[in-house]
Amino acid sequence: MSLFSTPFDPASDTALVTGAGNGIGRAIAQALVGEGVRTVFADISAERVSAAIAASSRPELAVPWVGDLAKLEACDALLAAAHDVLGDVSHFVHSASPPRREADHALAVDRTTWQEMHAVNLDAGFHLARELAKRLIASRRPGSFLFLTSLHAGTPRNLPHYSTAKAAMAMLVKELAKTFGRHNIRVNALVPGAVAAGGFVADASLARHIPLGRLGAANDLAPMALTVLSNKLSAYVTGAAFVVDGGLSLTNWFEPPVLEE
Repeated sequence: MSLFSTPFDPASDTALVTGAGNGIGRAIAQALVGEGVRTVFADISAERVSAAIAASSRPELAVPWVGDLAKLEACDALLAAAHDVLGDVSHFVHSASPPRREADHALAVDRTTWQEMHAVNLDAGFHLARELAKRLIASRRPGSFLFLTSLHAGTPRNLPHYSTAKAAMAMLVKELAKTFGRHNIRVNALVPGAVAAGGFVADASLARHIPLGRLGAANDLAPMALTVLSNKLSAYVTGAAFVVDGGLSLTNWFEPPVLEE
Protein backbone atom coordinates (compact mmCIF):
# COMPACT_ATOMS: atom_id res chain seq x y z
CA MET A 1 0.00 0.00 0.00
CA SER A 2 1.26 3.49 -0.87
CA LEU A 3 2.50 5.61 2.02
CA PHE A 4 0.26 8.42 0.79
CA SER A 5 -2.89 6.43 0.10
CA THR A 6 -4.35 6.62 3.61
CA PRO A 7 -2.89 9.60 5.52
CA PHE A 8 -5.82 9.55 7.98
CA ASP A 9 -7.97 6.93 9.68
CA PRO A 10 -11.63 7.81 9.07
CA ALA A 11 -12.65 5.43 11.84
CA SER A 12 -10.87 7.41 14.55
CA ASP A 13 -9.61 10.75 13.21
CA THR A 14 -11.75 13.85 13.68
CA ALA A 15 -11.00 17.51 13.04
CA LEU A 16 -11.92 21.04 13.99
CA VAL A 17 -11.00 23.88 11.64
CA THR A 18 -11.54 27.53 12.55
CA GLY A 19 -11.90 30.08 9.80
CA ALA A 20 -13.32 27.28 7.66
CA GLY A 21 -15.74 29.53 5.81
CA ASN A 22 -13.21 31.00 3.41
CA GLY A 23 -9.62 31.13 2.29
CA ILE A 24 -7.02 28.70 3.58
CA GLY A 25 -9.19 27.41 6.42
CA ARG A 26 -11.89 26.48 3.93
CA ALA A 27 -9.41 24.70 1.66
CA ILE A 28 -8.00 22.67 4.57
CA ALA A 29 -11.42 21.75 5.97
CA GLN A 30 -12.61 20.65 2.54
CA ALA A 31 -9.46 18.60 2.03
CA LEU A 32 -9.95 16.87 5.40
CA VAL A 33 -13.51 15.74 4.62
CA GLY A 34 -12.20 14.66 1.23
CA GLU A 35 -9.92 12.26 3.11
CA GLY A 36 -12.88 10.89 5.06
CA VAL A 37 -12.27 12.86 8.26
CA ARG A 38 -15.36 14.14 10.09
CA THR A 39 -14.70 17.86 10.47
CA VAL A 40 -16.27 20.82 12.23
CA PHE A 41 -16.31 23.84 9.92
CA ALA A 42 -16.19 26.81 12.34
CA ASP A 43 -16.54 30.38 11.13
CA ILE A 44 -18.12 33.69 12.08
CA SER A 45 -20.32 33.65 8.96
CA ALA A 46 -23.18 31.16 8.58
CA GLU A 47 -23.39 31.94 4.87
CA ARG A 48 -19.72 31.16 4.31
CA VAL A 49 -19.88 27.94 6.30
CA SER A 50 -22.88 26.71 4.36
CA ALA A 51 -21.20 27.50 1.06
CA ALA A 52 -17.93 25.83 2.10
CA ILE A 53 -19.72 22.65 3.14
CA ALA A 54 -21.90 22.58 0.03
CA ALA A 55 -18.78 22.82 -2.14
CA SER A 56 -17.03 19.97 -0.28
CA SER A 57 -16.56 16.59 -1.91
CA ARG A 58 -18.18 14.88 1.08
CA PRO A 59 -20.52 17.36 2.78
CA GLU A 60 -22.05 14.60 4.89
CA LEU A 61 -18.83 14.54 6.93
CA ALA A 62 -18.90 18.28 7.64
CA VAL A 63 -20.41 19.82 10.77
CA PRO A 64 -21.23 23.56 10.69
CA TRP A 65 -20.60 25.88 13.62
CA VAL A 66 -21.01 29.66 13.66
CA GLY A 67 -19.71 32.08 16.28
CA ASP A 68 -17.28 34.89 17.12
CA LEU A 69 -14.07 33.44 18.54
CA ALA A 70 -13.06 36.85 19.91
CA LYS A 71 -15.38 35.92 22.79
CA LEU A 72 -14.34 33.28 25.31
CA GLU A 73 -17.89 32.00 25.69
CA ALA A 74 -18.00 31.32 21.95
CA CYS A 75 -14.78 29.31 22.21
CA ASP A 76 -16.32 27.22 24.99
CA ALA A 77 -19.49 26.76 22.94
CA LEU A 78 -17.40 25.54 20.01
CA LEU A 79 -15.56 23.05 22.21
CA ALA A 80 -18.84 21.72 23.60
CA ALA A 81 -20.39 21.41 20.15
CA ALA A 82 -17.36 19.62 18.73
CA HIS A 83 -17.29 17.19 21.65
CA ASP A 84 -21.01 16.45 21.35
CA VAL A 85 -20.74 15.61 17.66
CA LEU A 86 -17.22 14.18 17.31
CA GLY A 87 -16.11 13.13 20.77
CA ASP A 88 -12.38 13.82 21.17
CA VAL A 89 -10.98 16.02 18.40
CA SER A 90 -7.70 14.59 17.15
CA HIS A 91 -6.80 17.27 14.59
CA PHE A 92 -7.12 21.01 15.20
CA VAL A 93 -6.45 23.75 12.64
CA HIS A 94 -6.57 27.38 13.77
CA SER A 95 -6.99 29.57 10.70
CA ALA A 96 -9.53 32.13 11.95
CA SER A 97 -8.39 35.75 11.84
CA PRO A 98 -10.26 39.06 11.56
CA PRO A 99 -9.97 41.02 8.30
CA ARG A 100 -7.01 43.36 8.08
CA ARG A 101 -6.98 46.79 6.46
CA GLU A 102 -3.97 48.61 5.07
CA ALA A 103 -5.21 51.76 6.86
CA ASP A 104 -4.58 50.20 10.30
CA HIS A 105 -0.89 51.07 10.58
CA ALA A 106 0.81 51.87 13.88
CA LEU A 107 -0.46 55.43 14.08
CA ALA A 108 -4.02 54.57 13.09
CA VAL A 109 -5.08 51.20 14.51
CA ASP A 110 -7.64 51.56 17.29
CA ARG A 111 -7.77 49.61 20.53
CA THR A 112 -10.81 47.53 19.56
CA THR A 113 -9.21 46.38 16.31
CA TRP A 114 -5.97 45.58 18.16
CA GLN A 115 -7.75 43.55 20.82
CA GLU A 116 -9.94 41.65 18.37
CA MET A 117 -6.95 40.60 16.25
CA HIS A 118 -5.14 39.24 19.30
CA ALA A 119 -8.28 37.67 20.77
CA VAL A 120 -9.10 35.61 17.68
CA ASN A 121 -5.58 34.65 16.66
CA LEU A 122 -3.78 34.19 19.96
CA ASP A 123 -6.28 33.94 22.82
CA ALA A 124 -8.74 31.69 21.02
CA GLY A 125 -5.95 29.60 19.56
CA PHE A 126 -4.41 29.00 22.97
CA HIS A 127 -7.69 28.29 24.72
CA LEU A 128 -9.01 25.90 22.09
CA ALA A 129 -5.71 24.02 21.75
CA ARG A 130 -5.27 23.62 25.49
CA GLU A 131 -8.80 22.35 26.08
CA LEU A 132 -8.64 19.95 23.14
CA ALA A 133 -5.28 18.69 24.38
CA LYS A 134 -6.63 18.08 27.89
CA ARG A 135 -9.29 15.74 26.51
CA LEU A 136 -6.78 13.87 24.34
CA ILE A 137 -4.39 13.49 27.27
CA ALA A 138 -7.18 12.13 29.48
CA SER A 139 -8.10 9.64 26.75
CA ARG A 140 -4.45 8.79 26.02
CA ARG A 141 -4.98 9.57 22.36
CA PRO A 142 -2.52 11.20 19.94
CA GLY A 143 -3.27 14.52 18.31
CA SER A 144 -1.99 16.96 15.74
CA PHE A 145 -2.55 20.73 15.84
CA LEU A 146 -1.75 23.26 13.13
CA PHE A 147 -1.68 27.06 13.52
CA LEU A 148 -1.76 29.43 10.54
CA THR A 149 0.86 32.06 11.25
CA SER A 150 2.44 34.48 8.77
CA LEU A 151 5.67 35.58 7.16
CA HIS A 152 5.08 38.73 9.19
CA ALA A 153 5.68 36.94 12.45
CA GLY A 154 9.26 37.99 11.73
CA THR A 155 8.94 40.77 9.14
CA PRO A 156 7.09 44.08 9.69
CA ARG A 157 3.82 44.32 7.77
CA ASN A 158 2.77 47.94 8.50
CA LEU A 159 -0.05 46.29 10.50
CA PRO A 160 1.29 45.95 14.06
CA HIS A 161 -1.83 44.30 15.51
CA TYR A 162 -1.62 41.56 12.86
CA SER A 163 2.16 41.03 12.89
CA THR A 164 2.43 40.92 16.68
CA ALA A 165 -0.50 38.48 16.94
CA LYS A 166 1.12 36.16 14.42
CA ALA A 167 4.52 36.47 16.09
CA ALA A 168 2.98 35.47 19.39
CA MET A 169 1.29 32.50 17.70
CA ALA A 170 4.62 31.37 16.30
CA MET A 171 6.03 31.16 19.83
CA LEU A 172 2.82 29.58 21.12
CA VAL A 173 3.32 26.75 18.63
CA LYS A 174 6.75 26.06 20.11
CA GLU A 175 5.52 26.28 23.70
CA LEU A 176 2.64 23.90 23.08
CA ALA A 177 4.80 21.51 21.08
CA LYS A 178 7.28 21.32 23.94
CA THR A 179 4.57 20.73 26.56
CA PHE A 180 2.25 18.43 24.63
CA GLY A 181 4.92 16.32 22.93
CA ARG A 182 5.28 13.85 25.80
CA HIS A 183 1.57 13.12 25.34
CA ASN A 184 2.03 12.40 21.63
CA ILE A 185 0.28 15.60 20.58
CA ARG A 186 2.15 17.40 17.82
CA VAL A 187 1.86 21.16 17.24
CA ASN A 188 3.16 22.88 14.11
CA ALA A 189 2.74 26.09 12.11
CA LEU A 190 1.84 26.66 8.49
CA VAL A 191 3.24 29.92 7.14
CA PRO A 192 1.47 31.23 4.02
CA GLY A 193 2.88 33.75 1.61
CA ALA A 194 0.81 36.08 -0.56
CA VAL A 195 -2.34 34.01 -0.89
CA ALA A 196 -5.22 35.71 -2.67
CA ALA A 197 -7.90 34.35 -0.37
CA GLY A 198 -9.64 35.02 2.90
CA GLY A 199 -8.84 38.43 4.36
CA PHE A 200 -5.96 39.23 2.01
CA VAL A 201 -6.70 41.13 -1.21
CA ALA A 202 -3.48 40.84 -3.13
CA ASP A 203 -2.22 43.30 -5.71
CA ALA A 204 -1.39 41.27 -8.83
CA SER A 205 1.83 43.27 -9.22
CA LEU A 206 3.14 41.55 -6.09
CA ALA A 207 3.84 38.51 -8.26
CA ARG A 208 7.01 40.16 -9.54
CA HIS A 209 8.55 39.67 -6.08
CA ILE A 210 7.71 35.95 -6.00
CA PRO A 211 10.32 33.59 -7.47
CA LEU A 212 7.65 31.17 -8.70
CA GLY A 213 6.03 34.07 -10.53
CA ARG A 214 2.47 34.03 -9.22
CA LEU A 215 0.31 34.75 -6.21
CA GLY A 216 -0.68 31.77 -4.10
CA ALA A 217 -4.12 30.19 -3.89
CA ALA A 218 -5.75 28.64 -0.84
CA ASN A 219 -5.51 25.18 -2.39
CA ASP A 220 -1.72 25.56 -2.59
CA LEU A 221 -1.67 25.26 1.22
CA ALA A 222 -3.99 22.27 1.69
CA PRO A 223 -1.59 19.47 0.63
CA MET A 224 1.13 20.64 3.01
CA ALA A 225 -1.41 21.17 5.79
CA LEU A 226 -2.71 17.62 5.50
CA THR A 227 0.78 16.19 5.31
CA VAL A 228 1.79 17.93 8.54
CA LEU A 229 -1.49 17.05 10.25
CA SER A 230 -1.24 13.37 9.36
CA ASN A 231 0.16 11.26 12.18
CA LYS A 232 1.15 8.72 9.57
CA LEU A 233 3.15 11.06 7.35
CA SER A 234 4.60 13.44 9.96
CA ALA A 235 4.76 11.41 13.16
CA TYR A 236 8.17 12.78 14.16
CA VAL A 237 7.49 16.44 13.35
CA THR A 238 6.55 18.97 16.03
CA GLY A 239 7.35 22.59 16.85
CA ALA A 240 8.14 23.27 13.18
CA ALA A 241 7.02 26.03 10.81
CA PHE A 242 6.36 25.16 7.17
CA VAL A 243 6.58 28.07 4.74
CA VAL A 244 4.42 27.82 1.62
CA ASP A 245 5.03 31.09 -0.20
CA GLY A 246 6.41 30.48 -3.69
CA GLY A 247 9.72 31.90 -2.44
CA LEU A 248 8.31 35.28 -1.38
CA SER A 249 10.17 35.18 1.93
CA LEU A 250 13.42 35.45 -0.03
CA THR A 251 12.54 39.14 -0.47
CA ASN A 252 11.17 41.94 1.69
CA TRP A 253 8.76 43.87 -0.46
CA PHE A 254 6.95 46.11 2.04
CA GLU A 255 7.76 49.80 2.13
CA PRO A 256 6.92 52.03 5.12
CA PRO A 257 3.30 53.20 5.15
CA VAL A 258 2.39 56.54 3.61
CA LEU A 259 1.51 58.88 6.48
CA GLU A 260 -0.44 62.08 6.23
CA GLU A 261 1.43 65.21 7.12
